[in-house]
Amino acid sequence: MSKEITAAQTAAYQKELANDTNAQVLERAVSHQGILATAADFASDRDMTPVFSIDLDTGKVANQKQSGRCWMFAALNTMRHHLADLFKLSDFELSQNYTNFWDKFEKANYFYENVLATADQPTSSRKVAFLMATPQQDGGQWDMLCAIIEKYGIVPKSVMPETYNSSKSSELNKTLNLKLRKDAVVLRKLVADNAIADDIAAAKDKMLKEDYRILSFALGEPVSEFDFEYRDDDKNYHIDKGLTPKSFFDKYVGWNLSDYVSIINAPTADKPYNHTYTVEMLGNVVGGRSVKHLNVSMADFKQLAIKQLQAGQSVWFGCDVGQESDRQKGIMDPNYYHQDDLFNVDFDLSKADKLDYGESMMTHAMVLTGVDLVDGQPTKWKVENSWGEKVGTKGYFVMSDAWMDKYCYQVVVNKQFLPDDLRKIQETEEPTVLAPWDPMGALA
Repeated sequence: MSKEITAAQTAAYQKELANDTNAQVLERAVSHQGILATAADFASDRDMTPVFSIDLDTGKVANQKQSGRCWMFAALNTMRHHLADLFKLSDFELSQNYTNFWDKFEKANYFYENVLATADQPTSSRKVAFLMATPQQDGGQWDMLCAIIEKYGIVPKSVMPETYNSSKSSELNKTLNLKLRKDAVVLRKLVADNAIADDIAAAKDKMLKEDYRILSFALGEPVSEFDFEYRDDDKNYHIDKGLTPKSFFDKYVGWNLSDYVSIINAPTADKPYNHTYTVEMLGNVVGGRSVKHLNVSMADFKQLAIKQLQAGQSVWFGCDVGQESDRQKGIMDPNYYHQDDLFNVDFDLSKADKLDYGESMMTHAMVLTGVDLVDGQPTKWKVENSWGEKVGTKGYFVMSDAWMDKYCYQVVVNKQFLPDDLRKIQETEEPTVLAPWDPMGALA
């Protein structure tokens, strides 16, 4: 039976607070400065000095501005680091707008297919409600960008630069989601009316044609062929004519994307370590690469990232960036704020409980470009963000190893760094399918 709060209870709470000699001082501090400023421990500034035993030179940071494309920026950054080293292009960027266009176009089709697959369910079903909550958005995961590149390739940023709507995406997302929800009404009605397959296909084709027009106006139409003209760091002039987006990727990046795999750390009871997982309804390209995660212990997770850094290659990773971090200083450290001491309240939750109870999930993707090893063990990590140069140290953040333990959920590594047993599992095991709303399906 429910119990109301009684007057006796509140009186007791008030009396206890009145007897606390520090309460008034703390109340003044918190009410005037805010919780985080009052709880900050600036000893973390000293401990998070941006000096690392392994430190890759990756040039200037990019800026996703007012968009949620961190996963895309981070992935393209790992590729441009490689390209820049090969071709002496230190300030070069790949076009985030190009991959953004095709991602949104493919997400529309992916949404339509999921609408049709669930058209026999009521709008009150959890799966239908999940689909309609956010038909598409800026976010994504590593495998989703690979699916785009494998189908469409990539281009230099100079070939398809940013637009107002790519850098400030709220208007476009609102417009697209309005249209996609309306399209869902039409598709579900066609199924309910027992329309023939040809009529449903024709309706969907019309919808996709409209989506393409909207995206072309907002983001610009993608190029199919272009010339790549540039000066390298030695001021030598180059021009490469008649490239396609796919031939550009093959020539200037040249990665076998199937070699790069998603490694997660999700210590929840439903996801035993050393097994693979996928997420229902998570993806963008119908018929393209699907999301597949290999769940490992945190010790294995870190060692894989370190091996790739030691080999001179940066590491895409996903985390919950808003937790216990200072955006302006670029410090990510669980010892930076002490709300528990401030309020005399135990706020501690295990990583598994944070995931299971909705306190944490992957919200942001960045790039590991360095690590500080002391006696072979990591103490802090260098992080390349995509929020421009005005935060952190010219856009680079410092992440303590303890913060990685608590809030990092995913890294992408070349499977050559996997031990034989884990590589076999990753390559051969059929993944367990998780529910659409599982936290490992969160989009960065």
